[in-house]
Amino acid sequence: MKIAQVAPLFESVPPQLYGGTERVVSYLTEELVSLGHDVTLFASGDSRTNAKLRPMCDQALRLSKVPRDHLVQHLLMVNRVFNEAHLFDIIHFHIDHLHFPLARLARTPHITTLHGRQDLYDLQYIYDEFSELPIISISNSQRKPLPQPNWHATVYHGLPEQMLSFHAAPGNYFAFLGRISPEKGIETAIQIALALGTELRIAAKVDPVNEDYFNRHIKKFLDEPLINFIGEIGEREKNHFLGNASALLFPIEWPEPFGLVMIEAMACGTPVIAFPRGSVPEIIQHGVTGFIVDNASEAVAAAQKIQSIDRSNCRRVFEERFSSRRMAEEYLNVYRNLLAAQEKNDFTYENGESNYGRRYSDRRQMVYSGNLTNS
Repeated sequence: MKIAQVAPLFESVPPQLYGGTERVVSYLTEELVSLGHDVTLFASGDSRTNAKLRPMCDQALRLSKVPRDHLVQHLLMVNRVFNEAHLFDIIHFHIDHLHFPLARLARTPHITTLHGRQDLYDLQYIYDEFSELPIISISNSQRKPLPQPNWHATVYHGLPEQMLSFHAAPGNYFAFLGRISPEKGIETAIQIALALGTELRIAAKVDPVNEDYFNRHIKKFLDEPLINFIGEIGEREKNHFLGNASALLFPIEWPEPFGLVMIEAMACGTPVIAFPRGSVPEIIQHGVTGFIVDNASEAVAAAQKIQSIDRSNCRRVFEERFSSRRMAEEYLNVYRNLLAAQEKNDFTYENGESNYGRRYSDRRQMVYSGNLTNS
């Protein structure tokens, strides 16, 4: 199968440091290649892949020393993808809804995985207008704010099984990994650690938009001997950082669409203590791979019995539910279903019965051939 993967340009694929969506795109792309498929990756030029790389800019936009307009760069990429659409059996987008107007006109089957939160007000208008376009959720909870779109499946994220190793004997500290922002619950994680008298190691990036929050609310805790701020780390450091923790603290205050760090911890055998928001109840099995609690006091109580969690069960559940091979196979099923539906539509159209999608496809052909008039 000839497959195009279209990644955001904010980070390389995989990212050098933080970057959830780009890492998932990398894991999926490499698995598809290993399964024998012909994959083309549209991404920043500093990406690393065994697929065919179509560099859309010289380096990840976040790392560029020259100010770059993110919208301009992504629009140029979308235009190039559709100029080459005829080369692929299917196109898989990971850039939200920016490509929707052109996707509606395309003959080539396509699917979009939504990686972000879907409870933002204006999104309802996007999906009302483009209600026929097929999309994928990364958790069932992600769908709740928008039941009307054309959801095709939920596909949970996955990691390469050998990327992170099992750690049977943890150290005596808690881990927090992610971004410094109010919704990630970093203040609550600090409160939990201080209440227990246990070290908290924080591996997190501070985006410019959150610098004021960091300076006002978090920086004051860094003088505490139990609070160890490491900063942003890459994949190589995660195995040691997560694997040697007694637990990952995940006291989120927002509807997390997935939460990749939870399965990273499970891959190391590290249990998770998390609040029941967003995807958490779908990812964590209470009492098996961690504890789901409602507040900081319950988290403190859960942490005191964290040794009751069998770390080998965390690794086992990861291998069964959250490997990148499983993720790739589920996406391949989605691709095959879309291709079968396209063949059915082609047959229907050739036998004289038009349909919504084909009318837009015909309109696209007229645009490209110069035969479209105002009438």
